[in-house]
Amino acid sequence: MSGNVRGVDAESQPMFFVATAANVGGHVHVSPKGLEPVVVLGPHEVAYIDHPGSGVETIAHLQKNGRVAFMCCAFKGKPNIVRFAGRGQVVWPSDPRLAELDALFPNTPAVRSTIRVDADRVSDSCGFGIPLIEFGRDGRALDSWAKGETEQDMAERHALKNAPSIDGLPGVPVTGANNDGML
Repeated sequence: MSGNVRGVDAESQPMFFVATAANVGGHVHVSPKGLEPVVVLGPHEVAYIDHPGSGVETIAHLQKNGRVAFMCCAFKGKPNIVRFAGRGQVVWPSDPRLAELDALFPNTPAVRSTIRVDADRVSDSCGFGIPLIEFGRDGRALDSWAKGETEQDMAERHALKNAPSIDGLPGVPVTGANNDGML
């Protein structure tokens, strides 16, 4: 399947955005992504690798209601914006389906989960107001940091920073004292 959707090669963009919301009264979350591309799985299916970061809002919101929107902008070439809106699911490293998805992404450290989306709406707009941006380089600081972390370090980080969301929703599941089944 080609990553070219409605005039934007979604898989070659250096950055895309993911938006979620848990419910009325909770926070709306928008997150820039860019270490790995969004991968187009089919006409209405996309996925990306979720890395550990400062929060766990996307995971928490998807587990609550599944609502998600992706936005890919053409930062070079013909201006265009493509949005995927639909239902997302978190695929944990312990899930047998992850092996199939992992084959689509480069080998990277610190994979917290993979986010997979079935889009019920794919739309595009002109993007005439989006500036053309010259890509400088990948921001790979996370890779360098993750290579120095052990599984125990990651388990402790998830327990400390990724167990609940800022709205108190469940995030990354953390198990008992030995953390052997963390994800």
